[in-house]
Amino acid sequence: MKQFNVPIIYRSPLISAIKQQRKQLDKMKKDFSPTLLDLGAVHIYLARHFGFCYGVENAIEIAFRTVDENPGKRIFLLSEMIHNPHVNEDLQERGVHFLQDTYGKQLTPFEELTPEDIVITPAFGTTLAIEEKLHGIGLETKKYNTTCPFVEKVWNRSEQIARKGYSIVIHGKPRHEETRATFSHSAYSAPTVVVNDMKETIELGKYITGEKQAAQFKEEFKGRFSEGFDPASHLQRIGVVNQTTMLSSDTQAIADYLKKLMAAHYGLQEGNVEERFADTRDTLCYATNDNQSAVLGMLGTDAQLAIVVGGYNSSNTSHLVELCEEKLPTYFISSEAKILSKNEILHYNFHTKEELLTHDFLPLNAPVKLLITSGASCPDALVENVIRKIAGFYNAEKVMDNLIASYAHQ
Repeated sequence: MKQFNVPIIYRSPLISAIKQQRKQLDKMKKDFSPTLLDLGAVHIYLARHFGFCYGVENAIEIAFRTVDENPGKRIFLLSEMIHNPHVNEDLQERGVHFLQDTYGKQLTPFEELTPEDIVITPAFGTTLAIEEKLHGIGLETKKYNTTCPFVEKVWNRSEQIARKGYSIVIHGKPRHEETRATFSHSAYSAPTVVVNDMKETIELGKYITGEKQAAQFKEEFKGRFSEGFDPASHLQRIGVVNQTTMLSSDTQAIADYLKKLMAAHYGLQEGNVEERFADTRDTLCYATNDNQSAVLGMLGTDAQLAIVVGGYNSSNTSHLVELCEEKLPTYFISSEAKILSKNEILHYNFHTKEELLTHDFLPLNAPVKLLITSGASCPDALVENVIRKIAGFYNAEKVMDNLIASYAHQ
């Protein structure tokens, strides 16, 4: 796989060495067990896979290179490059401006742009309408497009099944940049509707079976279906694609539910279900799958708590938190600064969208055993900082330095 030129400030000598060793020992990526960092009084189980993915490294390389190669030019990002505040802040400090916030609210009017400006498309991609607007201004878009290849894969899959006469059901968060972009591209090719979860999928299914009338559809799925969408006709043949960072088990469950529903409603046997339901297979990206599988691999340990590091608006990170929460007390933090002391941690509840202060989050009895992972947009350097801060609570800094040295010589 291609190697990217990512700023050294995002790298971690310890984690790079660990990942390289695990890769050499497990080239086929079949072992999802964690790496144990034995620091004496504290044992840290580090996920097999976590941190920057291919799409994120690609986006960061293009963005930083664009800044370096264009001194004096005005450079804009359509929205956040990725969902990590530290990376976005670094770009802003280098003079990059945002045209929109993460939900599409305009921060800088398009009317202020000129053909001499540079506009970078973020890793999530963008809508066809925005692309057309930029082209109308005379801006170059392909050269500064950092759309993740795995997001584009979803767009291509949607186009493929659209050509065969299927409508598109997108499993995604309706307000997320990637879902908005995927919706735009899918809706250009076929009737399209977005479902957020299984509950909404079940309600959508009632329009397939006729339990609900088309008149209700426009209100129930307001703002989430393509122009002219007619549930009576457009839900007769469907295929499911997704926002690439959704929980894989949720996407699979939604696809299985709709497939069985179509088969039962139209009296289809297993061999001819494709008459009504397209075989899209899983459109989640490799990193989402690997990171989620790695979390499941960690949950078989005897850990007492989990810490997940990443941006609070990161979809893929929130799903890692969701998996950990099923078994352990879990703390979602954006950096080591959120660990206020050995007794206090400021962490994010993504269900209620608020930060919470928790006391005595670390167990009293040694050795303390915890899991650590991070989202696909989180720099490894932040994860090492978290490990170092926790090691410091147990006077294990020297043990950690020795560990780094030992990995460096392997």
